[in-house]
Amino acid sequence: MALYCIGDIQGCADALARLLDRIGFSASRDTVYLLGDLVNRGPDSAAVLRRCMGSGDAIRCLLGNHDLHLLAVAHGARKPSRRDTLGAVLDAPDRDALLDWVRQQPLARAHEHAGQSLLMVHAGVLPAWSAADTLALAQEVHAELRSAELPAFVHAMYGNAPERWSDGLAGTERLRVIVNALTRLRFCSAGGAMDFDCSESASAAPPGLMPWFDVPGRRTAGTLTAFGHWSTLGWIERSDLLGLDTGCVWGGCLSAVRFGATLAQRERLQVRCVQALAPG
Repeated sequence: MALYCIGDIQGCADALARLLDRIGFSASRDTVYLLGDLVNRGPDSAAVLRRCMGSGDAIRCLLGNHDLHLLAVAHGARKPSRRDTLGAVLDAPDRDALLDWVRQQPLARAHEHAGQSLLMVHAGVLPAWSAADTLALAQEVHAELRSAELPAFVHAMYGNAPERWSDGLAGTERLRVIVNALTRLRFCSAGGAMDFDCSESASAAPPGLMPWFDVPGRRTAGTLTAFGHWSTLGWIERSDLLGLDTGCVWGGCLSAVRFGATLAQRERLQVRCVQALAPG
């Protein structure tokens, strides 16, 4: 039985199929975690979702910003952008089943492997949050997604404020900070104020900002955290950090990590991707 994490797919169903073949994936034997942004910008988002749905508990997913965007568009909270490729889902005969499956997925997951904890999010974790905090706060959003309040939630979800976490936040503002951190975060200040203007590589941090994972005193330091979302960052691997978005939809690679007997034993596996989206 093998354990894998895979980075952003963004509707590139062929790349996912080739990567699963490359790793010799068996639904009866292996566990694969997909780190969000399953859909959008690539050519076949519906096929990606159907692949996940058909694999039962062997493929376990979490949601990224593009997956939430799909729900927002489906409920009339956002208009599709010119680069969206969500029509295959929104016009599918099994649209309702696909959308219902998406709304059942969480924004964070954890896995225990050989007595060690693996935390998984799409984008980032605020420095004030522990791993337990992250999972509990993600669950608050998950409850909204699965409830009758979903349409109202996706209408109120967007916005950059508040820019930082406070335990006293409530209602829409509380949920928005959680969503922004888990699905959009790249840079923040040492005090945890989030920035959403810069999407460059970690070396291009604006003044006063740093990658979320480099904030001194980050409470998840020491807990292996796997994430995607940041294609300009590319593959990053540290003792307690794995960044797996290697720009599949941009013509880069779709990347997986296979864990060995411990979380410290890792193998990188990749397939090259056909460029589905041009910059700009």
